[in-house]
Amino acid sequence: MGIEKTGKTVEEATAAALAELNLAEDQVDVEVLEKPKKGIFGLGKRDARVRVTPKDAAAETAQAEPAAEAAVTAAAEAVQEPEGMPAVDETQAAFEARVKEKMDAELGAEAGPNREFVVDEAVIEAAKEFLQKVFKAMDMQVVMEKFINKKDGCVVLKLHGADMGVLIGKHGQTLDAFQYLTNLVANKDAATRMHIVIDVENYRERRAETLTRLARRLADKCKRTGERVVLEPMNPHERKIIHTALQNDPKVTTLSEGSEPFRKVVIELKK
Repeated sequence: MGIEKTGKTVEEATAAALAELNLAEDQVDVEVLEKPKKGIFGLGKRDARVRVTPKDAAAETAQAEPAAEAAVTAAAEAVQEPEGMPAVDETQAAFEARVKEKMDAELGAEAGPNREFVVDEAVIEAAKEFLQKVFKAMDMQVVMEKFINKKDGCVVLKLHGADMGVLIGKHGQTLDAFQYLTNLVANKDAATRMHIVIDVENYRERRAETLTRLARRLADKCKRTGERVVLEPMNPHERKIIHTALQNDPKVTTLSEGSEPFRKVVIELKK
């Protein structure tokens, strides 16, 4: 099932749909329902309207979302440490919202350039053991790859397997919950906290590419209209992607406004 979006141009409407779906342009089919009309003296003016539908692979991810609740439950049951776990009467949505707030705060605190990065193999092994327990409880066969990212000061565990969409969830919320729980367990007895990033089938890389394209499209809109553009709320990591994508643009600048977890990036013309 696709979604419909409107915008002053077909490109703007498509970009809005891609941002909501968290998909790249090559992962969707775009149907132009109405082309924009300028009108005369404001009469007859019409925005563009498009229907954007995920292709088969992307659709499988979307269809897997109902199973995300079971995935988070399995992860929580595999953890012995009660702190940070879902409350008995807490819904999946409420838990993921709470996780998002915690992750936003942690990502913001860890973004500083002076934070020392120390690779602790014991922490990595603890993370792998926890994930293996989760996948066993879910009866899933998953291959894990480890990457050291010194630039961002983290360890990335990339997960590959069949039907992995269940681990991503809507807008990556289930994946963020997995990542939070993994960090909670793996760093429980660590002398120095190490940040672990969980990625599923390169979802985070694709998300970064989508956000980069979105940033450039909205920057073009800002230049064309002369008006500032306000994006949807994002966590610190995703806001950094937007800032980085436009940091060398000679005509626009970016800034963040608001408070977590509703902080947004704003694109405006340089003065």
